[in-house]
This record gives sequence, C-alpha cells and structure tokens, in this order.
Amino acid sequence: MPDRAAAALSPVRMMQASHTVTLDQLPDLIAEHAAEACLYDTALFVVDLRETVLRRLARTGGQAASGDQVFTVRGSLPGQAFQRVDLLAEPAPGGASGGRRRWWVAVTDGVERLGVLRADTDVEEETVRDILRDLASMTALLLLSKRSFSDAYAQMVRTETMNVAAEMQWNLTPPNAYAGHDVTLAAVMEPAYQIGGDAFDYAVNGTTLHLGVFDAMGHDTTAGITANVAVTACRNARRQGASLAQTSEEVEKVLLEQFSTSRYVTAILADLDMASGRLRWINRGHHLPILIRDNRWTTELECPPAGPMGADLALPVIVRTEQLQPGDRLLLYTDGVVEARDSRGREFGRERFVDFIRRHHAGRLALHETLRRLMAAVLDHHDGMLNDDATVLLAEWRGGHQEELTP
Repeated sequence: MPDRAAAALSPVRMMQASHTVTLDQLPDLIAEHAAEACLYDTALFVVDLRETVLRRLARTGGQAASGDQVFTVRGSLPGQAFQRVDLLAEPAPGGASGGRRRWWVAVTDGVERLGVLRADTDVEEETVRDILRDLASMTALLLLSKRSFSDAYAQMVRTETMNVAAEMQWNLTPPNAYAGHDVTLAAVMEPAYQIGGDAFDYAVNGTTLHLGVFDAMGHDTTAGITANVAVTACRNARRQGASLAQTSEEVEKVLLEQFSTSRYVTAILADLDMASGRLRWINRGHHLPILIRDNRWTTELECPPAGPMGADLALPVIVRTEQLQPGDRLLLYTDGVVEARDSRGREFGRERFVDFIRRHHAGRLALHETLRRLMAAVLDHHDGMLNDDATVLLAEWRGGHQEELTP
C-alpha cells in the first residue's frame, strides 16, 4: 500500500468535483476518488422507503452485475452494517489472513440512514477503516445534494406503486431521523405507499425543538391535501413567532377558510427546550403523548383536548408543561398504530406498542432501527396491510449525557 499521504482521501476535491455531477454519475465519482485512497470495486447501495432492501446505484450507462444489485436489510451482512450503523468486513475466504478484504459501511447523514457503501482493500489497518468512514460521510453529503431533484432516486427507493396522497406526504415531511442539541429523534409512517392523512413534523430553532403529529380526517387524496394544508399553516404561523396555542388557532383558521367544517385534523403540537428539558404541549383532539423514563416507567401526558383543528368547536387551548430528565423518551403517534387488528380482530394495542419500544431500545438499538422493527411488527400483526394510517415520532432528550445514550 502506498504511503498514507499518497493514499489519503481528499473530501475537498470530491466536493469540488461534484458540483455538476448528476445522481447517476455519483458512483463513478466515488470510485475515482476511492481508488486514489487504495479502495477498490466501490459500490453505493441506497435503502428503500420502508428500509427493507438495499439497492445498488448503477454507474453511468451501465447496470450492476447480476446477483449484486439488491440485499435485504434483514439477513445480510450489508443489512447488518445498515442496522447497526457500523463498519463490517466480510469473512476472509477459508479464514486466511492477508489478501484483499471486502468492507461494508453505513452511509448516514447525522443519524438519517441512507444506505451502505461497499469497498475492497488490501490491508486491514485502522487507517483504512478511517478512510472508509470518511468516504461514507462524504458519500452521504453528495447523495443528499443530488436526490432532491432526481426522479431516479425516488424510483429507486420504492418497491410499490405510490398513491398521490403519499407522494404529497413524503415530500412534506422532514427526514425521518435527526440528532443534535442533546436530542435524538426518529419517525416512521405506514402504509408507506398508501398514506392518507397522517403527517409528522419537526424543526429546530435555536435551542427549541418543535414537534408535531397530525391525523387528517379520511384516508384519501383530500385527506392528504388537508394534512398538507395543516402542516404548512403550522410552519407558517410558527415562523412568524406564534406560540403553540396561537399556531393551532392559525391552523384552524386556514382549515376553515379552505374546507369550512367538512375536514378537520387532530394533532399534538409540542416545544422542547433542548437546553433545560422543559416540554410544553397542546392537545387538539389527539391521542396523548407517552413519556418513557428509565425504560421502566411510562405515563400519558395529560392535557384537556381543544378539539380537532377545523371542527370549529371553540374550546380553549390549554398548554401543559413537563420537566424531562436525561434519557426520557417522548412518543407521539396516531391511532393506526394501536388500533391495527389481526385476523381475529385483536388490536396491536397501546400496551404492546409501548412494551415493544421499551424492549427493543433496551437492546441498545438506535431510535430509527427501533421504529423500523416496530412498523414491521405492526404490519405483520395486520397481515401486511393497514386499514388506517400509522405514524410514530419518537424523541429522546439527552440532557448533556450523550455518552450514556443510544444515538
């Protein structure tokens, strides 16, 4: 292997070279710069919307080799690297030492998992591992910079036909994972390709984390439009400095202007001061938030409902406050999670829902991996097809103790 200076990866040059590169040209760009760092046969695999398969992004003008295009997240080595957000090496043939080795490394932006990167090396020293991690980090940034204007990316991450309402919702919501300012959060929505009126939202403003889960009346395209109007109106009011109560009142005003009282939206809106752990929330006719503490104690955060936004019930909007402790987890969800029924009519239920989160997170899984497995369990319970939208937003306040908590 050449000396380390000659074999070093140059992220700056990669970034400079990427400005006019399209999505399908990314594999060539990655391969070119990886080769300079003595990484060979690189390939980028992106994860689908439900995080069940990893698909190879083909190089310009070509297709991936047969049998080397798709890996399952569950049951494959690339899938393990993705689930664990880790760097894993394939076993050496016959257990022999030396020779070329193949590596798989998770491609993430913060804690948002985008896929995995494959590369071969001739050595196994720690310097190589550092270069692989650097390459994966730069790959994540390049992928994010290209995916927003690429239909090819949207097609790659789908395994089913998507309806119009779901198309709107996935373009509306922020990324499904975030970490920063002593907070980690993850979110998931199902049925991923047939969402009607569910949506989630979050945003960071200084040390404040804004959170919201919305459930619009109905399960059709109009429900999707209603949810879009509600979330957009919420953001508009919030960005003009409105309080929680004022924000929900502005949302109701806009919904009444657009739909009279024919459409409404239930929601939980919350603000978390990430510096102090002070949580404030309001209830607009929705399931109450659930607080999990020490992975043992759980409680619903009580708040009198002000009624769904758009129903024009003129009920008072009451703001409640809770002081979080480091490690506390907050669950916001819609009814499709707990009301999913099996073939015998038995609900998945709140108790099973909360117990699933506690058991899986106790195994030190990341929040987003816990939710991926949760939704797989909910879908299995309902024979793979939900009758109602199911959305979960799970946030953990770190409170300055990041080293003790799962990212």
